[in-house]
Amino acid sequence: MLSKPSKKLTGQGGFTLMELLVVMAILGLLMSLVGPRVLSQLGGAKTKTTLIQIKDLEQSLEMYKLDVGRFPNTEQGLNALMQKPSGVVGWNGPYLKSAVPLDPWRQEYNYKYPGDNAEMDIYSYGQDGAKGGDGEDSDVNNWN
Repeated sequence: MLSKPSKKLTGQGGFTLMELLVVMAILGLLMSLVGPRVLSQLGGAKTKTTLIQIKDLEQSLEMYKLDVGRFPNTEQGLNALMQKPSGVVGWNGPYLKSAVPLDPWRQEYNYKYPGDNAEMDIYSYGQDGAKGGDGEDSDVNNWN
């Protein structure tokens, strides 16, 4: 009977603490360089999403106008796209596939008819929810 030669281990496998710290430092550097770029792209995506949703709301309001003869007034608001306002003749909705969307910052869109800047104004105040601002806090609307 032949026996297998035994392998003698002289040391244990694995990483030293120093090697792990070096890898962690490299990963930290990479995240500090890449992280801000990824976050800035996310912010731009929210603004683009807001513009797309505003355009969709405008198209739905145009369909409403074709049926009713006018846009809903400010008091009726965007909810007129989903539920027939009282006293409206010709309503053939709902004009949206689902409920009136919130903006990407979870706020309701602002609507005004007649508008101050366009025939009808649809706008979001951005991340901060206040008029004006820069970057993520800037207003997004249908007249610019």
